[in-house]
Amino acid sequence: MALARLNLTVRLRTMNRMTSPALLRAWLPVWLVASLAGLGLGDAARAQARPERVAMVIGNESYARLPLKNPVNDARAVAQALRAVGFTVMLRENAGYGAMVDSMREFLDRSSEAEVRLVYFAGHGAQFDGKNYLIPVDATLQHDKELTTKAANATELAAKLAQNKTGVNIMILDACREAPFPLVSTRNPLRARAMTPGLAGANAPQGTLIAFSTGPGGIAMDGPAGSNSAYTRHLVTHLAEPGLAVEQLFKRIRIGVARDTQQKQIPWETSSLMGDFCFRPAADGSCPSPAVSAQPPNDIGALASRRF
Repeated sequence: MALARLNLTVRLRTMNRMTSPALLRAWLPVWLVASLAGLGLGDAARAQARPERVAMVIGNESYARLPLKNPVNDARAVAQALRAVGFTVMLRENAGYGAMVDSMREFLDRSSEAEVRLVYFAGHGAQFDGKNYLIPVDATLQHDKELTTKAANATELAAKLAQNKTGVNIMILDACREAPFPLVSTRNPLRARAMTPGLAGANAPQGTLIAFSTGPGGIAMDGPAGSNSAYTRHLVTHLAEPGLAVEQLFKRIRIGVARDTQQKQIPWETSSLMGDFCFRPAADGSCPSPAVSAQPPNDIGALASRRF
């Protein structure tokens, strides 16, 4: 009994010594340093895991009315080219309305802190009331105004991307192929009317470049089955050229498409980018500026430091 009391007394004294103020003062700085280091490692890991370049690529061709031949091939080719230059790619094929809307929401969330955000769409597109819409494969439309509830609003997507205060936004629309998307007649479903052809002209929001495979109101060529459209073929050919500024990239695409289509299809872009961007920088890490006629005002130069 006396021996048990002695052992208990020894253990209590040992515990008191381990929790003494002096010992706590000695261990507290070590614990704080370890904890802060752990937090720093966690932040670094999260920063490293966050993709710097994010793309959403959609190819729609299996339309019940007026199916297309190559948008899925085009989307796969673009996704491969983007992955080769460091993009994390969300690839969607033959997406219905629900899938397109969900994908856009996911893309906006995943790309909110990215340095580069890119959207590519191949398929049918249309315009209504000055806005551009990307048509899902399950769309059945009786009137242009139904685009607002049955198609993805590309104009609204560009505006939401522009709400990000840093980074560059690029939207590439290889849409409006072959012929205007047909409307179903309510009186005779076999008699179809067509929507207003092509996409509407657009002003790119700040920090954004929007590239169209053809001019406003124009129709883009789909190309032979099993290949790529003329526009996408030139896009993937030039995209990874080192040191090629994005403005020069789309100029080369325009020249190539115009030549291949005998001037029937002339791509164009609208841009409010305020700095230089290359999909693949030059060997020295630079992205040479395209030739400009004058220096930007000082306030624009200040904004360029916050955007590409």
